[in-house]
Amino acid sequence: MLCCASLAAPAESLQTRINRIIAESPALAGGFVGVRVVSLSTGKVLADHNGKRMFLPASNTKLFSTSLALTRLGADYRFTTRVLAAAQPVDGVLHGDVVLWGGGDPTMSNRPIPYDRGPALADPMEAIDRLAAQMAARGIRAIEGDVVGDDSAYVWEPYPPGWAEDDTVWDYGAPVSALSFNHNCVVVGIAPGSREDDAAVISPQPSVEYFVYDNRLRTVSKGETDIDVERAPGSREVILRGAVRLGVEAPPQWIAVDDPALYSATALYQALVRRGISIRGRPVSRHRWPGDGAPSLPPVVLAERQSPPLIEVLRVVDKISSNLWAEMVLREVARVRTGTGSRDAGMKELADFLAEIGLGSRDYSFSDASGLSRLTLVKPEAVVRLLEYMYRSPNRDVWRGILPVGGFDGTLAKRFGADPAARNLQAKTGSLTHVNALSGYAASAKHGVLAFSILVNHTSASASEVQDAIDRIGVALVH
Repeated sequence: MLCCASLAAPAESLQTRINRIIAESPALAGGFVGVRVVSLSTGKVLADHNGKRMFLPASNTKLFSTSLALTRLGADYRFTTRVLAAAQPVDGVLHGDVVLWGGGDPTMSNRPIPYDRGPALADPMEAIDRLAAQMAARGIRAIEGDVVGDDSAYVWEPYPPGWAEDDTVWDYGAPVSALSFNHNCVVVGIAPGSREDDAAVISPQPSVEYFVYDNRLRTVSKGETDIDVERAPGSREVILRGAVRLGVEAPPQWIAVDDPALYSATALYQALVRRGISIRGRPVSRHRWPGDGAPSLPPVVLAERQSPPLIEVLRVVDKISSNLWAEMVLREVARVRTGTGSRDAGMKELADFLAEIGLGSRDYSFSDASGLSRLTLVKPEAVVRLLEYMYRSPNRDVWRGILPVGGFDGTLAKRFGADPAARNLQAKTGSLTHVNALSGYAASAKHGVLAFSILVNHTSASASEVQDAIDRIGVALVH
């Protein structure tokens, strides 16, 4: 008697599924792909593809800087910004300068805190206005000196090695400073004129007199909106060229300033004048150059602001992938632990932290805290090791809570289509030209919680095509 029952085919292993996705994806063809997947319940490596090779990680670098800050400073740490003077005001007159001293707080901006996944933005002037209001409440009517923006809490090293010159025009390449205001950028709204060939209408926010605008944008009735922005390095002239379609508001342009301390001082200067306080001097900036010691600060506190807790800062860093905020928290770790808020001191703190979790100098080569540098390299294996450590640390829950959720919020809000399985992914994205990355945690139906890293370099396909291929790997992890 013959048996007609068919035997079930053996289940495809995770390694096999990932290999198949890589092999069948045209977007990954010719590229350099690295994948590492580890079960957090058993410690077993479930998949590895070039896991020991070095890759450009792009913003996956932020996993390292945010885990360092959370571990070294704690979730409840707060940054402090102060307005200082050499002496108390006399009869409402402050004789001498006022110093707006930046303590590394990135939250004086239009970003709502706690993080909100909606599009609404806050008033960028609110924090500065509150400092000015505190000064007015002390009865200050006149200032005989300058308004000094002082960012000496960090060494003045505005651009890490490996950042491209073109990056510095835009908000994602804004200079790093201990005194930060509105992400160190101006948001220029652009609307068409009322008729064809009219000049487009620009509306910078906040309305701080920092840039000079040369508006060469014209309104057109045919064709698409096409805007070119030019700001030479070190220049405060912004040239806007191109066309704006009649009846259609153009996307806002987020343009970086060149001197955040001066920008912040200018904002405070204008806020004080609006309150009727006369100022004999002008806004100026003060930096701490490499090799300088920490300057002495005026002793009298005229106004003060504390930031929200650090965990809310880190949530913004990882959810929306803020380069500036990541760079600032690295320097704050260095300032608190060594007294020197510099990139080099921050990198030394990061190296010490990674050594504690079992990673050596051959596992990574970091040049910045954000991943915008084209010099930063890391192994997928090292990324997963960091994820394993943080999962088993006392900070597990708050750490996982700062990562984007697949198909829901942050940089993953519009990924994975409508697949509900994506909600089982909490991961950090990364993107540069020819670079895409996704690393984090996957709640697998079969293997429990997984730590994974997917790094893709040197692809010629579009970023969206590469991301789709990465997303297929991500979904494979949870099924």
